[in-house]
Parts: sequence; C-alpha cells; structure tokens
Amino acid sequence: MTQVTDHGGGVRSIRVPIPDNPLGHTLVYLVDTDAGPVLVDTGWDDPASWDTLAEGITGCGTSVTEIHGVVITHHHPDHHGLSGRVREASGAWIAMHAADAAIVRRTRETRPEGWFAYMAAKLTASGAPEDHVAPLREAPGALRRPSTLPGFSPALPDREIVPGELLPLPGRRLRAVWTPGHTPGHVCLHLEETHPERLPGNGRLFSGDHLLPRITPHIGLYEDPDTHGRPPYAGGVEGLAEIADPLGDYLDSLERVGRLGPAEVLPAHQHVFTDAPSRVAELLAHHEERLTGLLALLSVPLTPWQLAERMEWNRPWADIPYGSRNIAVSEAEAHIRRLVKLGRAEAVPGSDPVTYTAV
Repeated sequence: MTQVTDHGGGVRSIRVPIPDNPLGHTLVYLVDTDAGPVLVDTGWDDPASWDTLAEGITGCGTSVTEIHGVVITHHHPDHHGLSGRVREASGAWIAMHAADAAIVRRTRETRPEGWFAYMAAKLTASGAPEDHVAPLREAPGALRRPSTLPGFSPALPDREIVPGELLPLPGRRLRAVWTPGHTPGHVCLHLEETHPERLPGNGRLFSGDHLLPRITPHIGLYEDPDTHGRPPYAGGVEGLAEIADPLGDYLDSLERVGRLGPAEVLPAHQHVFTDAPSRVAELLAHHEERLTGLLALLSVPLTPWQLAERMEWNRPWADIPYGSRNIAVSEAEAHIRRLVKLGRAEAVPGSDPVTYTAV
C-alpha cells in the first residue's frame, strides 16, 4: 500500500506506522506553503516510522531537510514523537497549544520514578486491586520497554498555537481551533480555502484525534503528578468548578467543530471523510447513551475501577491488557466527572477509596 496520498491543493498525507498498535498508522500531512513545506503531526518515534516519514516526504517531492515547520495537533507520541528528529534534520520550528506544551514540560521534568509513584497512587485511589498496582511499585523497570511506554523526553515546542488565530504560514489560511477533551491542548486546524474539488462546505479541517470517521477518541485525565492521585470530589461538591471535566470539554468542542461545516475532514487516523456535522451528531449521541448507561450501573456505589470493569469495551474486561486497563479506568473517571458536574451522580461521603452513586 502506498504511503503517500495526494489530497489536492498542495496537501498530501503520509501513512506513518505505529509499532505494535491496532491503530496501525498516523496520517501525517504535508502542506505546501510559500515558505516551504509544513507538517501537521509527525508520527511515533521509532526507526521504521522515521524511515517511512522520510521516504514519504521524499515521495512528496521534497526532503526532511526542507521542512519549514511542524504543527502538532496534540502531544501524544503517535503525533509528536518524531518532531524532535524533524527539527534536528531541518531546523524547523515546532508549534503546539500551551496546555499540551505544559504537559510536555512536566513529562520532561518528572523522573520516571515519580510518574510510576503517581500512577500507583492514582490507581489505588480509583479502587484498583493491589495485584494490579503492585507492579508499578515493585518492578517499574519491567514496564519501561519502548513497546509499552512512550519516552519521557518529548521535544519542547518553539512556538505557541493560539486558538482562533491564523498560523504564520505564507500563502495559506490555516486557523487554530482549540478542541480540548482528548488532551487539554488538542487543536484542529481549519484550512480556510476553497476545496480543490469544490466540494460544498467551509474549507478543510485537519482534525487530529478529535474527529475520526469510525473511532470514538479516548477521553482521559491529565493531572499534575504532585497531586499523587488524590481522588476528586472526596470532600463533596466544594470546589467542583475547579475540577477538570475533559468529557464536557470534548462535547463542547465537538459542537463547535460541527458548526464549522468543513467540506472535508482530514483526520490523523483511518481516512478522510465528509459530512462532519453528521459524525459530530453520532458522537454526541454515543456519549449521551453511554452516560445514561453508566447512571444505571451507579444505582449502587462503585469506584472508578469497578465502573470500568462493568462498562462496555471492544473486548471483555478479562481480555483487556494491563496498560489498556489503566486507560479504561481514566476514561471511566472522566465520565464520572461529567455526571457529577451535571448533578446526576455524587461521591459517597466517607468512602475510601471513593465510590460514586447516581442521584
């Protein structure tokens, strides 16, 4: 399968593989500008991924050394992983939203031992059993294989993506649309130009992981490890407005993107598609249905871990790998936060680990 697809109007995509991941690849976009080619995302930091990216850029009629800039939709390693290597090869700048740049800095400044301690405390506070938490305390080195855990030194960006503003790309009108939820600083990029095939709609949208044709993006939590996994709402609803609500942010962002009505969506995974408003409506309905189902589960008090065990995933809980269970618990807690914010669920006073129940 060819790794390069020409989408017209000076926009091409390169299929950059993600090692040992069911997603298969990241779609890295190369956008021609009057100052030189610019990449939207870069792919996973892996030798095979780097070779594919470099070969793909050559297939686009240029080279890695000619890259002018790198625009990152969000900090995840399958998007930001190769940014540092591109910058080293070309001198290109790297741009990212400030909220995700803060996560990159925090990742670089926190020793791996600190992250494992935070993860252990967070899982304990979520009600995870000791046999799940113990490996994080006892043998973290075994969990640091590149195939299971991204590196701890992602590249620091040079520039800040400011929501609502046009990126400084000569000859292009590429506007940043802040779409938090999948990460706090996720951005979509609205190419405010006539579609090259004149499809009806408002330009094209590089959607990162925010809007995908057949996948519901993961909604998790990004918190400072200095909190040591302190459970939210343990003291009741006081200070609730200060607690992050990533699912609420995501749903609000979805509606904003739907109103843009782009002629075509260029996502970071799977394939390009049209009719963004219909896909937005599907995702909004999916999350409302899921929240309703979780309320039924919370007819009895449950910890986030217990809720995750009972939620519907793409496979039975017993078949979900270790690392994916951690992600599932994070997503369960994100949904709990939404329900609490809506006044549809609450923490059980005095519970330890904290349990939640429907109101």
